Amino acid sequence: MTGRLVQTHVLVTGAGGGIGLAIAEACLAEGARCTLVDRSPAPSDGVALLQRTHSTRVVYLPADVTDTNAVAQLIDAAQTANGPVHTLVNNAAVFDMAPLLESDEASFDHLFAVNVKGMFFVMQRVLQHMVDAGTAGASVINMASQAGRRGEALVSHYCATKAAVISYTQSAALAMAPHGIRVNAIAPGVVDTPMWGHVDALFAKYEGRQPGEKKRQVGLEVPLGRMGTPDDIAGAAVFLASDEARYITAQTLNVDGGNVMS
Repeated sequence: MTGRLVQTHVLVTGAGGGIGLAIAEACLAEGARCTLVDRSPAPSDGVALLQRTHSTRVVYLPADVTDTNAVAQLIDAAQTANGPVHTLVNNAAVFDMAPLLESDEASFDHLFAVNVKGMFFVMQRVLQHMVDAGTAGASVINMASQAGRRGEALVSHYCATKAAVISYTQSAALAMAPHGIRVNAIAPGVVDTPMWGHVDALFAKYEGRQPGEKKRQVGLEVPLGRMGTPDDIAGAAVFLASDEARYITAQTLNVDGGNVMS
């Protein structure tokens, strides 16, 4: 590691495991101070390990990103603990799927509450703090998905939420450019995280597959021949957070093994 994020404060939502935890590990390895956020009142085992390993540079704050009052308190607490936020990694998200004619209002409301409302108001609050603090080289990284690049018959709500992430990223980048704040997104493809157990089970239910079959199939269909790993995404996040990406804004970087070409 090269110390690319020394003397920076990185705030990561959805940091309890998977991609969020991998990004936190990579940022810490590059010298950052990290505020890690998840819904659980207590840190996950992975976050607790980071706290023990990097005791002076890791703070865990529980918060529900769909609660705008909680978001305001969260950002204030993060700044009190670790100073002005240099980079936000807006990673908290949920997944669900169903045939279009069976999709219900509860699933719609839940997906849009976390993936769009939560994403936007965390971003808005952090951006306001960045503007007020005049944080040099500040950046926001929103977590989109290859699902935001296209529709899928069984995944209509989730695809729509991730398309919204891409659109809000572009709008925010243009709004923040005069302040020297960069806003980008990452669009992962199929990534081997614990959530894929839930995803695979849903595909098994709605497509009549055997457990594990969908996961094997999507990995083989990736041009590079495998599912991604959380570390694949973490490397892209560190790059976008660093000064190496100082002239990159309003972009959504596909990190998907070649699934989407743009």
